[in-house]
Amino acid sequence: MSKKFSAEVIGTFILVFFGCGAAVIAGADGTTGVGLTGISLAFGISIVAAAYGIGAISGAHLNPAVSLGILLAGKMSPGAFITYVIAQLAGAILGAAVLYLIMTGKTGFTLGEYGLGSNGYGENYLGKYNLTSALIFEIVATFLFVTVILGATHPGASTILAGLAIGLTLTGIHLVGIQVTGVSVNPARSVGPALFAGGAALSQLWVFILAPLVGGALAGIVHAAGLTRAD
Repeated sequence: MSKKFSAEVIGTFILVFFGCGAAVIAGADGTTGVGLTGISLAFGISIVAAAYGIGAISGAHLNPAVSLGILLAGKMSPGAFITYVIAQLAGAILGAAVLYLIMTGKTGFTLGEYGLGSNGYGENYLGKYNLTSALIFEIVATFLFVTVILGATHPGASTILAGLAIGLTLTGIHLVGIQVTGVSVNPARSVGPALFAGGAALSQLWVFILAPLVGGALAGIVHAAGLTRAD
């Protein structure tokens, strides 16, 4: 289990460092930076990298909502779930910490209200979508994401391309949802940056813990019921 813990720390670090790093360092301006498409690809690529890099050790969950879905699908023990979540939170916080240290070396850097790629909603956040929109998007997107993961890794599925399928799914989710919430679908990914940004990012964090967990839980329950499981 210690190897799985380490793998989840490293994998979640990769996700936050690549994904949030693309938003913070490479920039959301498509003229001078990678733009929203580039940020979406960075999150997807990070999943592919982690899946093939440490997937054989821990399964590369990198996400408490994914681990919850796998738990409720009957493919994980409660003890392992707790261990994975702790590792994922640690990896996300470490990833955000490294990004913060890098950004403090940039002349004129200020953290800002939603700094380090924090998630959010409302009048002061990207597309200005309200709380209802944020909740609906995060629940539905997480449900779909975890459903794809459970299907792609189910015995009998072609697992060789599972990492690519999962990464592309996350890319697609970001292409749709960055303007809505910045896309969480992952409580750990949201916790890391919010702890440093504080303010609105921290006060709104509950949305990005609750909604992905609900979506992940629903995906696990539906899979356990056989509705999305190939038998």
